[in-house]
Amino acid sequence: MQTAIPGLPAPKCGKVREVYDLGDELLIVSTDRISAFDVVMPNGVPGKGVILNQISAFWFEFLADVCPHHVISTSDSDVASRIGTDDPSLKGRCTIAKSAEPLQIECVARGYLAGSLFKEYRADGGRIHGFELPEGLLDGSKLPEVIFSPATKAQVGHDENISFSQAVDLVGIEVATQLRDWTLELFRRAAEHAEACGLILADTKFEFGLTDDGIIWIDEAFSPDSSRFWEASLWNPGGPQASFDKQYVRDFLETVDWDKKHPAPPLPPEVVEGTLKRYLEAYRRLVGREIELQ
Repeated sequence: MQTAIPGLPAPKCGKVREVYDLGDELLIVSTDRISAFDVVMPNGVPGKGVILNQISAFWFEFLADVCPHHVISTSDSDVASRIGTDDPSLKGRCTIAKSAEPLQIECVARGYLAGSLFKEYRADGGRIHGFELPEGLLDGSKLPEVIFSPATKAQVGHDENISFSQAVDLVGIEVATQLRDWTLELFRRAAEHAEACGLILADTKFEFGLTDDGIIWIDEAFSPDSSRFWEASLWNPGGPQASFDKQYVRDFLETVDWDKKHPAPPLPPEVVEGTLKRYLEAYRRLVGREIELQ
């Protein structure tokens, strides 16, 4: 659930990842924490961090020809040499990465109507953030085309969906256009691969950062934390889909008396087990092999 590496300064902690400054490089550790509605749950999913790190490593390598990314190495031996210790608890869950200044927007690609976009569509009608969506779409409907739907990155509270013009106001036209083009191409390529694995990639989110050499793709890549993966053979618009992501956790939380603010209720053992099962299946289907968890 948290790390402390002797000899290194305290990490910068996100909802799931802890980032250690190694000077010219970063050490990113994926913990077993899980968040929903932007709140970290009090208990985690054992082994989840390993799955997240390894599935992201697969995608960063698979899509390396689309845009530059931050991964230097995910090798346990490389990690051990950098930090001076071979800690078993860190195995499989670490990435040595290039340091970058995160850009102010989160980049979201959506091929299907789901999540926050569906809620906005139901409340506001077809015109959302500069897009004219057809009338009569259902929860889980396929969109006429994949859309780039950026969001603000809230330090406190929930991220907010914005239009492309608002993204331009935040990062400039050249950067916003580059982020949009990369986001849509990454999504297209990943969706094709997922389809070949019998899965639908409904939506996903990316982060990008600025280095001395330009913009690079950072954070994570098409993980069950950041993406919606659905069972293609069971796709049926009009309600929840058979998914391999943390929607399972969100669905549970919608059934309990909770205001979606900290503190969150603990996840019961059956929800933890069900979440792990779905993450493992997503990994197996997408990467094409089983993953070993300690």
